[in-house]
Amino acid sequence: MQTEVIVVGGGPAGLMAAISAAQHGANVTLLDKGKKLGRKLAISGGGRCNVTNRMALDELIKHIPGNGKFMHSPFSIFNNEDIISFFEDMGIPLKEEDMGRMFPVNDKAVTVVRTLLDKLEELGVTMLTKTEVHDLLMDEDRIKGVQLADGTQREADAVILATGGKSVPHTGSTGDGYPWAVKAGHTITDLYPTEVPITSPDDFIQSKELQGLSLQDVALSVTNHKGKTVITHRGDMIFTHFGISGPIVLRCSQYVVKERKKKPDNLVTLLLSLYPEAKEESLFQQLVTLKKDQGQKSIKNVLKAWAPERLLLLLLKKSSIPSDTRTEQVANESLRQLAHFFTRFPIAADGTLSIEEAFVTGGGVSIKEVHPKTLGSKKKDGLYFCGELLDIHAYTGGYNITCAFSTGYASGKAAAETLQPFIQ
Repeated sequence: MQTEVIVVGGGPAGLMAAISAAQHGANVTLLDKGKKLGRKLAISGGGRCNVTNRMALDELIKHIPGNGKFMHSPFSIFNNEDIISFFEDMGIPLKEEDMGRMFPVNDKAVTVVRTLLDKLEELGVTMLTKTEVHDLLMDEDRIKGVQLADGTQREADAVILATGGKSVPHTGSTGDGYPWAVKAGHTITDLYPTEVPITSPDDFIQSKELQGLSLQDVALSVTNHKGKTVITHRGDMIFTHFGISGPIVLRCSQYVVKERKKKPDNLVTLLLSLYPEAKEESLFQQLVTLKKDQGQKSIKNVLKAWAPERLLLLLLKKSSIPSDTRTEQVANESLRQLAHFFTRFPIAADGTLSIEEAFVTGGGVSIKEVHPKTLGSKKKDGLYFCGELLDIHAYTGGYNITCAFSTGYASGKAAAETLQPFIQ
């Protein structure tokens, strides 16, 4: 007799869990409260679907700041190279882009979703949309199934929760799985936004004078209340009407959240370097040389290639240098201050946008209460977790979806195989 497995949630982790469970011999039912399966997958990677990242596993785990070491076990079952083979074997050729990101050659996420749904159908998985789970059915020892919102019950030998976090709620991720996990005896660690834009009360942000200005290949550092650097990320960013955003800002955001939690009354100081590889003293000497060689020109014209105009004017103002001043008239002390701002310009952060506006949810079901290789509950037999519901989060760039596919596959395999000897 086949193991009866119910998967709750039709995102990346849930789709993969259902496929894996079916491939390993289970009779699978996939339930989702939305009208369509794969909604989050369809918008991932800007609609192109960054299915994984072709990076060495040790490096990959470094890009999973939220309990990345836990992923060693799921990756031993199904890793990024397995994900690549999985999709290519199903007829979706992939291409590698910068930083190891893997996309379908046709750049269409809908192709990925359609192919996964076709695979589920081929495997005989029952797919029920607009089917909301209300609660888990369980006794003292194990899971028995689920109760639906309409009052009906569905029995199962195993239930895999793939309900996601609380980010991007319009795709169905509204935190449904957390209370069910608590009822089963699990701890939910503090939930917080990650991979989210940062807000700032600074005057130059509030005045919107830099709004829409993008910077390439700069460095952004988060400092603690003692002024020590917590983390630095290098890449691109953009100024917004509420603060800053862009790839390196998203990566820094969780550290802003954590520093604010430690000192709620303190603003967090971010340091922006326009020249990540340059030393402040070296830039100062270059400025002094320019003062000698191009002294008759205005300082803003001499430095027009050093920074975008709007940002340059702000840095000059912060250095108490009128922009039309002839360069030869600028005091060396002011030039030194300007060199400092080119390498360590402070931006005050008072928080981030909300968890609903974040790309990823930090926190979740405590990994201490989950078996690493099976993703099975240590509290309740027959209960499994995968994806963003777990207290695992990564940077954007194909890392989160890799965790989702890996934990989904491992949980589906375990749910199908672990219980088979006990099914009569």
